[in-house]
Parts: sequence; structure tokens; C-alpha cells
Amino acid sequence: MLAYIIDDNATNLDLFQAVLRRLPFALEIHCYSCPQKALAACTRALPDLLVVDYMMPLMNGHQFALAFRALPGAGNIPMVMVTAATGREIKRTALEIGVTDFLTKPVDIYEMRARLTNLLKLRESQIVLENHNQRLAEEVRAATRNILDRERELIHRLTKASECRDPETGTHIVRMAEYAAIIARKIGLASDYCDLIMRAAPMHDIGKVGIPDNILLKPGALTEAEFELMKQHTVIGHDLLKSSDSELIQLGAQIALSHHEQYDGNGYPNGRVGEKIPLAAQIVSIADVFDALTTVRRYKRAWSAEEAVRYVIEHRGLRFAPRCVDGFLSAMPEIDAIKRKFRDPDDMPEPAPEP
Repeated sequence: MLAYIIDDNATNLDLFQAVLRRLPFALEIHCYSCPQKALAACTRALPDLLVVDYMMPLMNGHQFALAFRALPGAGNIPMVMVTAATGREIKRTALEIGVTDFLTKPVDIYEMRARLTNLLKLRESQIVLENHNQRLAEEVRAATRNILDRERELIHRLTKASECRDPETGTHIVRMAEYAAIIARKIGLASDYCDLIMRAAPMHDIGKVGIPDNILLKPGALTEAEFELMKQHTVIGHDLLKSSDSELIQLGAQIALSHHEQYDGNGYPNGRVGEKIPLAAQIVSIADVFDALTTVRRYKRAWSAEEAVRYVIEHRGLRFAPRCVDGFLSAMPEIDAIKRKFRDPDDMPEPAPEP
């Protein structure tokens, strides 16, 4: 352990150092006649014990104690003030600013030895407790990482299951999750929440695992009855995810249920209007539609980015939330970069058919 002695009297420094050396602790002792130099040393390496004189030139013991306690991590370090003053006000003030104990000059060597021994034992206990708390904190962090890793694995496996049913969803999931996170950032959401949206977005179509193949994989347009059945993938996905205690999976449940809702109330499954639609679902709705429009599907050509952007603008305040559209438009350079990075081989847009 590290001990600092601060006193402008060289004889006191020698005496106090001699007492400390006789204590049953492995101590590294530093002596300072200048309180400013001692304080500078404390900023470099915090001691485990401070013995400081009250009456010193330029900076007295109270001023030193105030400055020391203001240092990061210095709040619980034992500090003994040595003083010849007997006034109660000096001791009261010292206690209020964080001095741990007092020794009165002329110092009784046996008393000093006993008081410093007790304080160093206290400091040893503090260090043991701090180390134990650090180990516990690391164990908690490791356990939390493990839980998050298992969550990610579960989500990955669920989305892979969805891909097995509908192979068109593979890179679509990657792109639209990235798009969603960028839109979320552009409208000013917190970084952690943007990351949460990116990790939850791939669950948006997980309910398609419950849709029959003859509907899910149909190459042409769905009949009205088939489309009504297809709409149920939102409810199925929500039911699959809603019972989890995980914040991430709960958000995935919200997105799965509401990403086909429309701002004007004409969406499904519940016909929610405006801000009654969860914000994450509003964001994912734009990301999902834009990527679907600009990729080849069994039933359609790939639109150009310009055509898809024009569609989003035309449906601002109708299908899509206005502020999410604004965020999407401001994010277009990043969205273009993601689209190029995760491009499907057959996603080159075809010319629009002649009217």
C-alpha cells in the first residue's frame, strides 16, 4: 500500500515516517514538505493513507483536504490530520470536508501507531471489497454478454428459419435492418435505441413461418382471400415473440405486429393511425418497402432507387410517417452505400414498362 506524509517540518516528517515503517503493513512511504507537490503526486497515484499537517504555508490542511477529496476515487481514502490547534471549529470543519481522524501535537507515538493501524486495516478491507465488487461486476457483464449472445443466436436462428421458407428474405433482412438503424439516427433517436432497432428489425417477417407455402411462394398476385391469410403473418410473428422478457425481442414483437400499419390508418392488422403506430414499426415500414421495391421479387421487377424514393415521397403522411420520410431522405447517401455493399446479383433495375 501507498502512504503519503505532508508536513512542512522535516522533524515531523522523519518521526511520522519512522512510526509508519514500524507498522505491520507493506507500505511504500512518500514524504512531502510542500502540499502542492503532494497534491500533484495524488493526481498521479492515489495513496491508501494520508497524514497531513494542518498548519502549512500557502495551503493549510483544510484546503489540502478539500482539493484531495475532489480527486476521482479519493472519497474513501483514510486521511489523518495532525494539528496543535485545540479549537473545536477546526476539527468540525475538517470532519465536514472529509478528514477521517485527528492526532494532536505533541503526538503520542503509541496513539499514532494504534490509529494508523486501524485505518490501514480499514483500507485493506476497502480494497478487498472493491476488488470483490469489480469481480462481481465483471461476472455480471460476462453473464449479460452471454444472455445477449444467446438472444442474437435465437434471433439469427429464427430469421434463418424464415429464410428457409422464403429465400428472397436473406439479404433483404440485412439491408433493411441497416436502413432502419440509419433512419432512426437521422430522426434523432439515441444511439443505443438505434442499435436495438437494427437488431430487432430482422424479426419483422418472422410470422411468415406460419403462412402456407402455396401462398408464401406463389409467383403471381394473391387473391383477396389469400392476401387476408398472408396478413396474418404480422399477428403470428407478434404471438411468437410477445411473451419474452427481453427488451430486444419485445421490440421485435412490436415491429412484427405493426410494420404493415399505415400512417393514414389504411394498414393492417389493426388499422392504427399516426403516432399510435410504434415508432420502430414506422421506421421499419419505410426500410422494408424501399428495399422490397428496389429488389427483384417473383412477382415484380426491381425498381430503380429514384423510382422507389419518389414512391416514398408521394406516400409521405399517407403510408409513411412524415418525420420518418424526412429521416429516410436525409439518409439516402448512406442507404445507397448499404445497397451497393449488400447487393443481390439479380437486383439491377429493369426499365419501367411503357405506359
